[in-house]
Amino acid sequence: GQEAGKKWAAAAHSQPTIPKSDRLLGVAPNDASVPASAWLSGPPVPAPRAHASHKGSFGDVAVVGGEGLARRGLGMTGAALLAASAALHGGAGRVLLALLDDAGLAVDVQQPELMLRHFEALALDQLSVVCGCGGGEAVRAVLPAVLERAARLVLDADALNTIAAAPPLQALLATRAGRGQPTVLTPHPLEAARLLGTDAASVQADRLRAACTLAERFQCVAVLKGSGTVIAAPGAAPHINPTGNARLATAGTGDVLAGLIGARLAAGHAALQAACAAVYQHGQAADQWPAGHTLTAGALARSLCV
Repeated sequence: GQEAGKKWAAAAHSQPTIPKSDRLLGVAPNDASVPASAWLSGPPVPAPRAHASHKGSFGDVAVVGGEGLARRGLGMTGAALLAASAALHGGAGRVLLALLDDAGLAVDVQQPELMLRHFEALALDQLSVVCGCGGGEAVRAVLPAVLERAARLVLDADALNTIAAAPPLQALLATRAGRGQPTVLTPHPLEAARLLGTDAASVQADRLRAACTLAERFQCVAVLKGSGTVIAAPGAAPHINPTGNARLATAGTGDVLAGLIGARLAAGHAALQAACAAVYQHGQAADQWPAGHTLTAGALARSLCV
């Protein structure tokens, strides 16, 4: 038996074979001549903070959103607060919060670090802007300025829905890359379908294609949320995120992701790198959530760290 084992090992070494499962893919393992069609995202590399740092070292995030209750009886201020909380706990140096309607909020007593601003007071060309969280109909009035002027931009929720219904806004979005203004879109499948002029079932049938089409059409990074979130950038193979679970299927967790991406953009990360790292961290937090404890968006935002 031992001698037979030695002969088998020698034969296997001299005549390497490709497992049947790999041959069915039509690609030999480690064949560098075949480009990757997608990448599996890995954990972000921690970036140590220099001792001689100050709040300006990690950038400013401005969250623009939160339609007030008085406009239509559909108060969505909480969505903007969640995005701002995520940016704060995700490491931004300062977080500015511009609520789109006068909600009578001068300070968030639970998070006094958030700096309340009127939209008109924001220096958009110097900021990483997260726009759309809870924006409702009110976001329509500010989107042209945001698209034209924001130095770095994350578009979520009602900002995406508004852009999908307005070709002039789509044109503004597509020209940002040419001005050196990086943009990240964070749609769920239905929002992606509206942007692509199709339906959610078609998006879900080929998520890689849908994410890549969004990235190419609008010349930005597209984060197609869902089970196996896809992150795509123009001219590159998309990334598939391995973290996260059904605990994230609750209101507000998308706002948290948008705020976290904003924090990473403000820290100076490239848009694709910022999106991949934030999506991984966001899902990992859900994976590590203690059993028997409910995951809420607010708790998720507070659990983030750098």
